[in-house]
Amino acid sequence: MRATLGVLLGLATVGLAACGEEGSSGTKAPASVSGAGCAPVAGDKLVVLTDDKQLQTADNIIAAINTKAADPALVAALDKVSDALTTEKLIQLNKAVVVDRKTSKVAAEDFAKAENLTTGIEKGKGGAIKIGAADFAESATLGALYEIVLDAAGYDATVQTIGKREVYYGQLTKGDIQVIPEYAGTLTEFINGQVNGKDAKTLASGDVDKTVTALKEIGGKAGLSFGKASKAADQNAFAVTTAFADKNGVKTLSDFAAKCSGKDTVLGGPAECPQRPFCQPGLEKTYSIQFGKFVSLDAGGPQSLDALKKGTATIALVFSSDGSLG
Repeated sequence: MRATLGVLLGLATVGLAACGEEGSSGTKAPASVSGAGCAPVAGDKLVVLTDDKQLQTADNIIAAINTKAADPALVAALDKVSDALTTEKLIQLNKAVVVDRKTSKVAAEDFAKAENLTTGIEKGKGGAIKIGAADFAESATLGALYEIVLDAAGYDATVQTIGKREVYYGQLTKGDIQVIPEYAGTLTEFINGQVNGKDAKTLASGDVDKTVTALKEIGGKAGLSFGKASKAADQNAFAVTTAFADKNGVKTLSDFAAKCSGKDTVLGGPAECPQRPFCQPGLEKTYSIQFGKFVSLDAGGPQSLDALKKGTATIALVFSSDGSLG
């Protein structure tokens, strides 16, 4: 999924490295941890806790467009997709592909029909439009949705799977492809690094409006335009089981901090989590959560999901649009 790629790219911007610190596997609670905390609660269903203090960068879905191709009808058609998407609907789209084993094309067609995406679309100037897609299921499905609405607007749209951002970004700015589904915060920082260097001041934040404003400013200088940011986001998130949430009455990370900071609380995440500002240090600094134990898992993948479901982690890093959350 995009989210797996996204967390690796996001962590890379702050310097990926093995954690390597004594005790980082969390075999015992640090002496400084106070409070009882909350032990894990096993369960089959998971829920993402709301990041109410905006620890994570806003990675809302947004169409990136080569400015030469960005005529009003094309942008308006792509905005139909953004208007229809929420994170919950994106989860269901990913579930249809990853869990239910539909193709991205079929999942997109079903969604477009259910949401009446082609209704009321105005015709544009037409012509061939190449839509790029990264090499993971979510991007392919979003690309298929873009193809449906652009065809309805009178364009001859096709989707081409390209691969990583480092590859397709150059093709997009050159006009070899005209459109690609993107993620606001991640793309903002990617372009920022390209233009201002790896040590550039961060432009993206947890505020989607401010992030998109920064993206349009820096992206415009690179020959890009953008559609609306959707309400759907695919970003780092922290989940618990629904059984845990119900038992402890938590819906947000602030709720979790108020009730579950302490020695019995087990955080699960990738090995780099104890050193990375958007993972354990961010939870500690932004929410004042203390953890009694850290368990090293994968980056939001099956290990992390299983640790929550089996009750070996109280809370773990996941991705907000993971189809397993549906």
